Amino acid sequence: MAKPARSAREIAADVAAGRTSAVETAKAALARIEAAKALNAVVTIDPERTLADAAAVDARLRAGETMPLAGVPVIVKDNIWVGGWRVTQGSRLFCDFIAPRDAIAVERLRKAGAVVVGIGATSEFASKGVTTSQLFGPTRHPLDPRLTPGGSSGGPAAAVAAGLVPLAIGTDAGGSSRRPPAHVGVAGFKPSYGAIPYGPGFAEPFFGLSVIAPIATDVADIALAFETMAGTDPRDPDSAGIAREAADLAGLRIAFSPRLGLDVAVDDVVANGLVSAIARLSAAGLGITQRDPVWPAGATEEAIMPLQHAGLAALYGDTFRKDPTIFDPDIAKQIERGLSWSGTDVAGALIASAAIASAFAAFFTEVDLLLTPTVPCVAWPFTQLGPDTIGGRAASPRAHAVFTPFVNHARLPAISIPCGADANGLPFGLQIIARRGQDRTLLRAARQIEAQLA
Repeated sequence: MAKPARSAREIAADVAAGRTSAVETAKAALARIEAAKALNAVVTIDPERTLADAAAVDARLRAGETMPLAGVPVIVKDNIWVGGWRVTQGSRLFCDFIAPRDAIAVERLRKAGAVVVGIGATSEFASKGVTTSQLFGPTRHPLDPRLTPGGSSGGPAAAVAAGLVPLAIGTDAGGSSRRPPAHVGVAGFKPSYGAIPYGPGFAEPFFGLSVIAPIATDVADIALAFETMAGTDPRDPDSAGIAREAADLAGLRIAFSPRLGLDVAVDDVVANGLVSAIARLSAAGLGITQRDPVWPAGATEEAIMPLQHAGLAALYGDTFRKDPTIFDPDIAKQIERGLSWSGTDVAGALIASAAIASAFAAFFTEVDLLLTPTVPCVAWPFTQLGPDTIGGRAASPRAHAVFTPFVNHARLPAISIPCGADANGLPFGLQIIARRGQDRTLLRAARQIEAQLA
């Protein structure tokens, strides 16, 4: 599978300088997508629209416009509106839906010269940790077609890892754009809640948790995409400002938590790989201490999952009652569970969510950055919701997701960067977390850490 030789930064520089054109770049990306059909990472293409958009970028350049993402081909996840494109949320309910307008983030990418070349696969409603749907089938891991890239942003992550595009845009409500990048060996960034405006788009089942999340082969491309999309917008009442400048990295208080202070299983290859990475960073001069957040009693993902289930039930419960077979069976179970939760159950989950956010806030009064595993295991067969065992223990279907959801509930920024691989070459990631609003400091630190681990 041919990989693009250039980063998003290099493509933009070459297109802007006239060494290549946006049209030529888009044609090459479309050819790579066509050659990688078996991966099932890209579920919708519109070559005529893509090439027209690329030609418009070339015309803007000839007119003297400067664009930081000139001609960069981008994949957008199948739950983010791209005006004029079919966007389905991986659901048969929306199989013929044409987005009436761009999401703000997509609008900003296009203004910066990016060219949408396809829509990346997601699990139905972005609501499970493997990327499969009744509408499109399974997305496969670029290194082993028997395995999943994880979910729910498995299509965008696999597209970047396979070299189809240098940049993709996902969403992240519980780790959906950190875990798949960790499993396929690329970088994925969950900004602070509100740092990138969300919508207009589909109604969200995730109650103030989901963010727009760039995925790329390196942190520098992620930072470029973030700066393009970030900033408040009156159309999104939750959009929020962040620190204008990155803090000086010298003297940052950095903690490492091998299990995020939770009683969870981690495969030896991941645990040992993280310890080795921390040792390398310490040897390079980063002052890192081992320290765990302290969580309130009963702080588990199970305690907050009623919010997802109830959200899905509120949006799709009536349709489920009429015809449950229209849904992915795993999503149908979540909707059914959501219909059974009482108001007290949902309120209890909101209380648990707030307690988790408060615990993280207290932790970040004494620490600037927290390093943890992104995932406790490597990729598993796409036919399963999760691996059978992790760390020698029988694993529940969500045991692979233990290190990411609390970050969403605290609305913090976090990034996953490649950290190592098992004996079969299957990757895992290092998650770096910062306090809310410190996205630029986090990205600067991630670039430094990425360079030390390369």
